Amino acid sequence: MVAFLPLLFALVVALVVIEFVSYKTLKRYGEGLGSLPTVVLEEFPEISQGLLGKYTSFDAELGWATQPNMQKQKDTGDHLPGEDMGDTTVTYSTDEYGSRVCPARDRNPDSPGLVSTYGDSYCFCREVDDDETYQHFLAQELDTHVANYGGGNYGLDQALLRLKRQYPEDSTDYVFMYVTASSIARILSVWKHYQEFGNVLAVKPRYELRDGELELIETPIDEKEDLLDLESNAEFLRKHDYHYDHWFKPHLASFPYSTDLLSNPHNVEYSLYEALKEVESKYEISIPGIDFDARQTQTTLKLEQPRVKYHERLFDEKEELFTEIVGEFVDYADEQEFTPVFVMVQQLRYAKYESKHGPIYGDLLDRLDERFSDLETVDIANRLDTDDVESLYVERGEGGHYSPETNERIAEILAEDVID
Repeated sequence: MVAFLPLLFALVVALVVIEFVSYKTLKRYGEGLGSLPTVVLEEFPEISQGLLGKYTSFDAELGWATQPNMQKQKDTGDHLPGEDMGDTTVTYSTDEYGSRVCPARDRNPDSPGLVSTYGDSYCFCREVDDDETYQHFLAQELDTHVANYGGGNYGLDQALLRLKRQYPEDSTDYVFMYVTASSIARILSVWKHYQEFGNVLAVKPRYELRDGELELIETPIDEKEDLLDLESNAEFLRKHDYHYDHWFKPHLASFPYSTDLLSNPHNVEYSLYEALKEVESKYEISIPGIDFDARQTQTTLKLEQPRVKYHERLFDEKEELFTEIVGEFVDYADEQEFTPVFVMVQQLRYAKYESKHGPIYGDLLDRLDERFSDLETVDIANRLDTDDVESLYVERGEGGHYSPETNERIAEILAEDVID
């Protein structure tokens, strides 16, 4: 019995160490803006004044929005200290309307425009320069200014609200509503953290269906400083965010943390790559034999697969809400006398899955065509048919947005299918 005690003690110590390491790993890589999308450690992480100060896009009505007269440079690559950023830096610029700058054609404030675009980061054309967006190339095709009111992480609901606020000031003959399939999840969200773990600043309005009619649920955040005490709105957030019960709670980690870490082998793989990349950066060395960016991208896509399947299920269960919001877009077009165009584009995470399983939204666009006779629809994924889907996206940074070459092709498609 005495001889057994040291072994038992060593086992207990080992278990404690494993739990400690598992907890610290999950905490480090599970709270960074959804970087580890399979686990979450707490419902209300602390929001510091420093983090809040960086949140310059806050908007009391929409949650957040691109700001007017802004120019921002973003390095979309990973570099060791002292390395030249080279061509991985992109420039985002906006005009006095808050629309992304369209270098191909100046805006004429004295006459109505031809085309304006609203949607998410694919509409905004993240990860490319101002003169590499599809709006820039479309402006060249049509010889007219093309407005770009895309918003990062926007859902169809926010894009519609942005349109209703902006259109009276910037009217056009055509309005493109340009979104990814992620919108099915975004229109069910009021706090992004419940579905994109760590995205704690993003609180937004949403529509709910009541007796077949859309009802707008406004965001409870009136001032940016209100984000410092989100827990006081816990009841509201839990009630109106669909993902709280259906995604957040099932992924909330608890003791034993090692079980949550090891439940998916890609968790360990992802965490290891992140740790080794930090070693490279901290000690200014290069670890030979491993392309961390490529391996991390592949691992992240594997980690994202459960979320893709979840979104696929949402299209089966919540298509009515999605369709009614599209209907509100069509009704607003009739009221304002413009041609509404709905464009579905494809994120890389879906492209990999859909190449084997088909579109997660099924034949939704066909049903939209049947229901709304005044609506034009374009399914970009079908028009960009290729055996090498990854070639459609930028190779730097997140690698999840379309490349300049793809944006140019999209502009040609939109000009041919809609405007001509």
